[in-house]
Amino acid sequence: MSEGSKPRLLRALAGETLDRPPVWFMRQAGRSLPEYRELRTRAPDFIAFCHNPEMAAEATMQPMRRFPLDAAIVFADILLIPRALGQEVWFEAGEGPRLGELPSIESMADQIEASTGRLADIGETLSRVRAELEPDRTLIGFAGAPWTVATYMIEGRGSDRSGARTYAYQNPEKLDRLLDVLVESTARYLVMQAKSGAQVLKLFESWAEGLAEDVFERIVIKPHAAIIEKVRAAGIDTPFIGFPRGAGALVENYAAKVPVHAVALDTQASAALGQKIQAGGKTIQGALDNLLLRAGGPALDARVDALIEQWNGAPYIFNLGHGVLPDTPIEHIERTIRRVTGK
Repeated sequence: MSEGSKPRLLRALAGETLDRPPVWFMRQAGRSLPEYRELRTRAPDFIAFCHNPEMAAEATMQPMRRFPLDAAIVFADILLIPRALGQEVWFEAGEGPRLGELPSIESMADQIEASTGRLADIGETLSRVRAELEPDRTLIGFAGAPWTVATYMIEGRGSDRSGARTYAYQNPEKLDRLLDVLVESTARYLVMQAKSGAQVLKLFESWAEGLAEDVFERIVIKPHAAIIEKVRAAGIDTPFIGFPRGAGALVENYAAKVPVHAVALDTQASAALGQKIQAGGKTIQGALDNLLLRAGGPALDARVDALIEQWNGAPYIFNLGHGVLPDTPIEHIERTIRRVTGK
């Protein structure tokens, strides 16, 4: 494939500055779309939905049929790995994920190899989507990053992460061993995704905020770098996007030390921060406020234009600083994409 014929997202990740940025949205598939809500009624529960390749592939493709997006991201969930490692995981309607007691590190370590096989349905989903997706549109695979996944495993639910952060201080060796298990299982999972058709891999560190610099180095930077090293050792050269959401000024250190091709920025990222990361040789992604996307109006138009103006002089991917909210009006999504793409 020549450079000029590469999909737009892959060109941006290769460091090319484009006439306009590629665009896709985190959580572009899901509850904001009526066709997804109808599809979801056919599955007995959310985990069953994620493990049904036919339904998950359909959910992945729904926004691609509706909007002129440059990339699809596989429909799955970051908490499929704890379940594959032997921890009970379920979703309470209207409340979110719940997890059972944290298994012993030893028992989970024994399940690492088997865990990849238990996630084979996601590989089939990727294969189905890649077969249907047009060649000029990119397919993204992903996993939750080890620290974020560990916060749920330790606390048993979504929270302010104070319990997990306290655990990190009180039980540093146990946490390091848990992160080691998650690094290994996540790397294997991402290798499988790349072999199944994913052209980009993304690490979602959704809960990187509030960490001291030394802790951030140990439980975010080090595990991310280790995952990528293991994926590369398996012969996979698929580009990576890293998303240390909430890291603030520490994102500069992340960009310098983690061998990702792109750094996804959250809503608080300044123009100068993004430009500094670009000057360091990394593509950037983000950082439109998902609340502004939901609100719409002239302020949304102005912010879209400002983001493009401040960052599109270097490699840049247009996206949100977090995922599309369920009650986001479809016309706001359409208007934003049209403003970016001209379509």
